[in-house]
Amino acid sequence: MATDKELNDFLENVERRAFKQAVYAVRKDEAALDIVQDAMIKLAEKYGDKPVNELPMLFQRILQTTILDYFRREKVRNTWVSLFSGFSGKDGDDDDFDILASYEAEEGSAAAESSADQLERAQTLRLIEEEVQKLPGRQREAFLMRYWQDMDVAETAVAMGCSEGSVKTHCSRATHALADALKAKGIKL
Repeated sequence: MATDKELNDFLENVERRAFKQAVYAVRKDEAALDIVQDAMIKLAEKYGDKPVNELPMLFQRILQTTILDYFRREKVRNTWVSLFSGFSGKDGDDDDFDILASYEAEEGSAAAESSADQLERAQTLRLIEEEVQKLPGRQREAFLMRYWQDMDVAETAVAMGCSEGSVKTHCSRATHALADALKAKGIKL
């Protein structure tokens, strides 16, 4: 069973990585902070009595679920906003009101990108995901832990049950294989 100190230490150590992961997913700092805070609270409330070695896996699952919940709420919220936006226009002039004409996207957000940029980014991410899936199992595992989950070499070695040198070798081979495969598909790195 995890003590309060062990739980606090774990949450303190995972906070920065969790924030990066949430920001990468939702692309909004404020929303990412809320997501990480919610995930930490859920872990402490529901799984604080679990052994320390189970906390990383539990937290990762809770974080992913909280991110998905955020997207579900946003979808519902956006649906209601678009449904009700036609009911009221600016200054009582309902005939000429267009929500898209008055909507200004935040700089740097996905909504501010052009459709062509969004499509290109989505295609590039799809190609990267496909190439990551083609990597041998150990290389893929090391690559995802080091560069997606932002684990250090020692943490990755413990999680994979191998030496730190093996982790470095797997990561090096994975990055070179990905770079070569993506260059062959015309993606400049």
